[in-house]
Amino acid sequence: MPSNLPSSAPHAAGSAIPAAGVGAPRRVALLTLGCARNEVDSEELAARLAQGGWTVTTDGSDADVVLVNTCGFVESAKQDSIDTLLAAADTGAKVVATGCMAERYGRELAESLPEASAVLGFDHYPDMAATLDAIAAGATVTSHVPKDRRTLLPLTPVDRRAATVSVPGHGRSVSGSGSSLIVDSATPAHLRPILRQRLARGPVASLKLASGCDRRCSFCAIPSFRGAFVSRTPEEILAEAEWLATDGVREIVLVSENSTSYGKDLGDPRLLEKLLPQLAGVAGIVRVRVSYLQPAEVRPGLVEVIAGTPGVAPYFDLSFQHSSEPVLRRMRRFGSTERFWELLDAARQIAPDAGARSNFIVGFPGETEADYAELERFLTDAGLDAIGVFDYSDEDGTEAAGLPDKINDDEIKRRYDELSALAEELCAQRAEDRIGSFVDVLVDSVGRDGVEGRAAHQAPEVDGSTSLIDDVDDRGGDGVDLAALRPGDLVRSRVVGNDGVDLMAVPVEMLSAATGGRGVTNVGAASPIGSPA
Repeated sequence: MPSNLPSSAPHAAGSAIPAAGVGAPRRVALLTLGCARNEVDSEELAARLAQGGWTVTTDGSDADVVLVNTCGFVESAKQDSIDTLLAAADTGAKVVATGCMAERYGRELAESLPEASAVLGFDHYPDMAATLDAIAAGATVTSHVPKDRRTLLPLTPVDRRAATVSVPGHGRSVSGSGSSLIVDSATPAHLRPILRQRLARGPVASLKLASGCDRRCSFCAIPSFRGAFVSRTPEEILAEAEWLATDGVREIVLVSENSTSYGKDLGDPRLLEKLLPQLAGVAGIVRVRVSYLQPAEVRPGLVEVIAGTPGVAPYFDLSFQHSSEPVLRRMRRFGSTERFWELLDAARQIAPDAGARSNFIVGFPGETEADYAELERFLTDAGLDAIGVFDYSDEDGTEAAGLPDKINDDEIKRRYDELSALAEELCAQRAEDRIGSFVDVLVDSVGRDGVEGRAAHQAPEVDGSTSLIDDVDDRGGDGVDLAALRPGDLVRSRVVGNDGVDLMAVPVEMLSAATGGRGVTNVGAASPIGSPA
């Protein structure tokens, strides 16, 4: 579909772009699709936009510009992004696409979607406010031209720190009152400015540990548009954790494309083991959770720290993808049923109730019935709390798209349906096995529907939840007043039932009451960049 964008002079990313005049539209709706990493990126964009004079909202019904942070992971996510962009265009606002799908397809997306005023990549992020000024004023901004972002950084990880590449979620300096505020490794955490504005309330927040990935899984296109692996420094992460704590955050979820690689480009591949206890010690933070662990890189020391450090959730989000060795080799991954069982057993020897989740792909090219049966064998005895099942589909630009021995669609659907049903049954049984045990529940919400929270084995949104209920049988639950609980409270509770992966539990002891903090930053506040007092 040909583009119908105006033909005025284009502006490249990073160049000086004329701002809109006095009285120009200054309200932008920032809509986020996809994973928690995208959510963190959106909060960086919100800070940049608010600093540039824009009022930031998450409601697209009354905005001059709608900025959609798209997802480009799999076909269904890409379709959701397209649908959101089209719906935004129906509001009459100017629509701008950014994020992973925009970075991945750039001009191709712009040409097929004339409803969008521009398609912007990651290199536009530092100047996003000025770019939207120009778009709001009627200027044409040249859409992003895709490139393999792995080529933008040195091959050797330790050489990457000196490179000047825009990496979302890695803002190291901010502008204030016409001057730059530059920090270095000697700046204490509590004095570091934070380039972030929260867009959602609640006692839990994601914190970006790193970006990009150096692995070459044959089914995954993410490294090509997210780039090579880059860690944030411990000082940056601790500063942001302290800032989040003052905003009332009680649980921090560390996110990245591959958390087990953290520190390798900083010269210390065991840096995560050192960082986790420090994060757990931040005042106000009661739980730190690590997501996106690559099984082949999980070291015994990391298992010990995650499973045995107070304040760190004994929770293992392990990217297994399969358990048959032949399939894993074709995926350019490592492991086996027995090795994965051993990894889970190592964690449970330290923390018997440790939580574990993983995702799996069925119907990968060359997957035989024996391979599929091996995956069923692994899952049956793995004791996972949450299992995500994906049916294989070719992804643009991946090695797997060109592999022989493709499985036909009907067979993929059969395996997907079978494994999904098995996964649901196994996870429900795992939840039922927790009945009678004690879990520490972080309260997420209190309302007419009751008190909802999550135990240590339940990550936000993906692993189920725990409903706190009164002890109607008077079995010792009168130690905590259910009506007095607030979001952010941490409560020891006895599990008394389950509904699938969701638990019902009776609160028996208040472990840590919510402090309240200074409150979540209002969306569109004049000063989105905070330094904890």
